[in-house]
Amino acid sequence: MQNTNIDSIRTLFQSRLDTLEHLLKLAQTHFGDDDESFLEKRIAIDMFPFGTQVAFTCNQPHNFTLWCDNKSANNLNPEVTSVAQAYEYIANTNKQLLTINIEDEKLAEITRIDLGENLYLELSGSAYVNEFLIPNFYFHLVTAYDILRMAGVPVGKRDYMMHLVPLVRNG
Repeated sequence: MQNTNIDSIRTLFQSRLDTLEHLLKLAQTHFGDDDESFLEKRIAIDMFPFGTQVAFTCNQPHNFTLWCDNKSANNLNPEVTSVAQAYEYIANTNKQLLTINIEDEKLAEITRIDLGENLYLELSGSAYVNEFLIPNFYFHLVTAYDILRMAGVPVGKRDYMMHLVPLVRNG
């Protein structure tokens, strides 16, 4: 990511959360309002299901906002059992992003990321965002997309790259 600053990070997260919401709507349309079984679909038995991928995608901007407020990471409940809960996670995460009110100097601070089992990383704020949060964010967003494709939801690259659609020109 070039020219990383707080506003560009917020914008990236917001636009891709819009993509996640779009994918969720496509799944809901495909399966019908009464069928939430797609929340439990997964690519492989040892991978988390779609609902958990929604939570994990939201965790990255959620924890970014906590970090901006000098608070410890606090992951969302990974047990997403309803479409309403998935929409709520996305909406609440977007609302949190709007509350960020810090200077770009925060990106120079060293931050500690606890990985569990007495393991941790220490990274600059910029590295925390670019090397930890954003790659994890895209991993879970792509996995959610892939689960829907595998489940027969008619999604394509345009749905995944919808943040660029307003920039497409003819001629």
